[in-house]
Amino acid sequence: GPPASPNPFVHELHLSRLQRVKFCLLGALLAPIRVLLAFIVLFLLWPFAWLQVAGLSEEQLQEPITGWRKTVCHNGVLGLSRLLFFLLGFLRIRVRGQRASRLQAPVLVAAPHSTFFDPIVLLPCDLPKVVSRAENLSVPVIGALLRFNQAILVSRHDPASRRRVVEEVRRRATSGGKWPQVLFFPEGTCSNKKALLKFKPGAFIAGVPVQPVLIRYPNSLDTTSWAWRGPGVLQVLWLTASQPCSIVDVEFLPVYHPSPEESRDPTLYANNVQRVMAQALGIPATECEFVGSLPVIVVGRLKVALEPQLWELGKVLRKAGLSPGYVDAGAEPGRSRMISQEEFARQLQLSDPQTVAGAFGYFQQDTKGLVDFRDVALALAALDGGRNLEELTRLAFELFAEEQAEGPHRLLCEAGFSTILHLLLGSPRPAAAALHAELCQAGPSRGLSLCQFQNFSLHDPLYGKLFSTYLRPPHTSRGTSQTPNASSPGSPTALANGTVQA
Repeated sequence: GPPASPNPFVHELHLSRLQRVKFCLLGALLAPIRVLLAFIVLFLLWPFAWLQVAGLSEEQLQEPITGWRKTVCHNGVLGLSRLLFFLLGFLRIRVRGQRASRLQAPVLVAAPHSTFFDPIVLLPCDLPKVVSRAENLSVPVIGALLRFNQAILVSRHDPASRRRVVEEVRRRATSGGKWPQVLFFPEGTCSNKKALLKFKPGAFIAGVPVQPVLIRYPNSLDTTSWAWRGPGVLQVLWLTASQPCSIVDVEFLPVYHPSPEESRDPTLYANNVQRVMAQALGIPATECEFVGSLPVIVVGRLKVALEPQLWELGKVLRKAGLSPGYVDAGAEPGRSRMISQEEFARQLQLSDPQTVAGAFGYFQQDTKGLVDFRDVALALAALDGGRNLEELTRLAFELFAEEQAEGPHRLLCEAGFSTILHLLLGSPRPAAAALHAELCQAGPSRGLSLCQFQNFSLHDPLYGKLFSTYLRPPHTSRGTSQTPNASSPGSPTALANGTVQA
């Protein structure tokens, strides 16, 4: 078969002894000066950003700013931004290709998105407009720069906000060159540059031509990547500032003109642009993406978490000295029993408030902040390891199957099926619901019998392997949790090999 797909969410920085000595010396001498000067320049950006929008009403800000404000403030921010990155060690920005005009390509899409240094791509793009979280408006200096940029703001907590963002992107992209270009990072989160994450359709909804922009950091040691698993913000900033010289390559690819089918289908448009950019980069285009707070991969028709939250719950319980097998997790089959955080702590015999909050947070809560104790019972049974897969799947069925109005049999309906897959595999509920509907097409009922559920979870050629892999939480060695290698034959990523589109 094809080679195993790389894991784009993990970045490990391996330093030799000589490199460690070099970074210690440069980190002590070079990094503090660079970071201090960069923060001074960052705060010098604020007056220019404030001046451009000072005194303008919200109605005036709905149109592109022109005149002296545009000339003075735009050039001031552009120059200081280049100085900011120069002071952090980015001495060279090498540009290849030619940037298209706003009429030729109203939208720019940049990838791979691998670090918080990626806004450096704004400089050769002449500070295009960006899409950002509305919460960033409250961040000092950053909020002022977003107002200066007339950024399109989206709130993750307001469903109506996404619809307004789509309308605003379409309005600007179809303005006939009136508005500057809009820049998207369509992956939506940072990876390690070894593969392209699934592109979100927001940049492609307007159906206008886009220009792909490639970002590369061709340095001997990758200190910039800021992935889900890897060095934190401060370490990435410190190590990068300790490099004598960091280089960035920005390449403008030819403008991509959508076909009529792509203009009508943003997802198809996004997938095709992703493949073009992946081919130019020489890396795979994957279906990996972030859902909520966890990265997911595609296995067959199901999305599953790269590392199930169940494993994280096990780490919390083991750290608290608790063995799930000793917990009385009796739950009434087929009936929900909602419990509070206080009752949860009593049931699990937990006393530390931080541990209680961390463990309780792994379960879905209702509007009153309560969780279903059946969820807790199934999670503890899976973590205990005392049951084999057949016994565990039978327990899952008994807990969540529902009585039927006609006939004596109990069936596993969509809600229970989605809950089981979410708890055991970390699968998002919409993906599990779609798979449940597909499994039920073979029969007249709206649910799965115990036999059907166990055939799916134990004997299916693909999903059976998935269950057996995810229900083997990583063992501890000397008190440290060991996560399986993402490229090993039994890992979730290896199971996705051949099903992840590349």
